[in-house]
Amino acid sequence: MTLPDKLAEIRDEFLELDEPDRLQLLLEFSHELPAIPAEYEGHPELCERVVECQSPVYIVVDVDADDVVAMHATAPAEAPTTRGFASILVQGISGLTADEVLAIPDDYPQSIGLTRAVSPLRISGMTGMLARAKRQVRAKRAE
Repeated sequence: MTLPDKLAEIRDEFLELDEPDRLQLLLEFSHELPAIPAEYEGHPELCERVVECQSPVYIVVDVDADDVVAMHATAPAEAPTTRGFASILVQGISGLTADEVLAIPDDYPQSIGLTRAVSPLRISGMTGMLARAKRQVRAKRAE
């Protein structure tokens, strides 16, 4: 199974660093989480809560007529680790085809070298974000 280029680049960027620097990179990603589109702003009912995250994280995935995916997420600034994970997925998934998203290995969150640097609960939250994004892609394709 081949990892999409953007997610592979992000993984490699993390793995090239020592653990303390990986946390710093994760914090940098937290500042790069794109704003959600206006049609979702202020409408959490249109997004899905990621219950695996302690912080209030919401995601929504769009699949256009060409089968291209756009992932959107909100995560509080007070939860930079979680926000960083959301940013990684938003940046890594948006622009992929639905098939490419569905082919992302479920253990991608464990592959970026943060399992010893952050709590298992945080890794579980990122795993939950990825699983929910894939589920939404499947549902949107079925519509």
